[in-house]
Amino acid sequence: MRTRHFVQLIFLSALWGWSFPLVRIASPAFGPVGLAGIRCAFAAVVLVVLMRVLRQRWPARGTWKGMTLLSLLTVVAPFVFVNSAGLVLPSGYSAVFNATTPLFGVMAAAAMGEERLTPARLVGCALGFLGVILLVRLGPMAVDKWVVLGALACIVASASYGFGTLLMKRAAMAHQPLPTSAMVHVAGSLVLLVPATATIPLMHPTWGALAAAAFIGAVTSGFMYWLSMRLLREIPASAATSSAFMIPLFGVAWGRIFLDEPVTAGMLPGCLLVLAAMALVTGFNPFRRAA
Repeated sequence: MRTRHFVQLIFLSALWGWSFPLVRIASPAFGPVGLAGIRCAFAAVVLVVLMRVLRQRWPARGTWKGMTLLSLLTVVAPFVFVNSAGLVLPSGYSAVFNATTPLFGVMAAAAMGEERLTPARLVGCALGFLGVILLVRLGPMAVDKWVVLGALACIVASASYGFGTLLMKRAAMAHQPLPTSAMVHVAGSLVLLVPATATIPLMHPTWGALAAAAFIGAVTSGFMYWLSMRLLREIPASAATSSAFMIPLFGVAWGRIFLDEPVTAGMLPGCLLVLAAMALVTGFNPFRRAA
């Protein structure tokens, strides 16, 4: 992996890490399903406008069924489950559990014969999980049933995204990234339209929650999805999902800075292991020259 790819992954991780504190703000106001629908709608609008500006065409109608499946795996399911976890977990914890994504991505790629399950990647995944465990065990929050349920919701979201990233890779190679990204979020908006509308009586929006929903919809859900599709044209799917190992560092940091969530010195070993895991899974070596 080239240095510019690694830098792009860190940039994506930093912005995706932003989404967890914002979900923590917006999810109680709109509910998990309602917020998922709003995120998809904002993302779809931004991407469709970009398509019009750049004069790009919609994918062929025969691909829409596959795009809908891609939407279910990489947008609808992850949004709903992460939003659900945001009701009970601090944003830093949700970001930490999101670090399980690369394991599912590596497993999916190996099961479908897309990539080899090398010893370095296995060690990287093991170190990543060990880092996550240390972050949780040495963190400030007591483990109870709500933490367990929130963790399970995050892991289901990570599994869905990890397996879906393989389909993202195939779609990125077969179609233009921007129209594909727009179609995925339009499909997600249509899937979530009825269930999200049904939750409107339970919503109690505030201006802060609306601003948070707009940002995670337009930027971290829409614009960043397009950027990740572009990156997937140049790197393996498992390397792309490895950015999830970096997200906890930013998620914990943003939660501390903006939501005053507690952070302990005991979380440092876990963060260092997460960094080592990302390097192993991506194959990035800052001391090696590119050919």
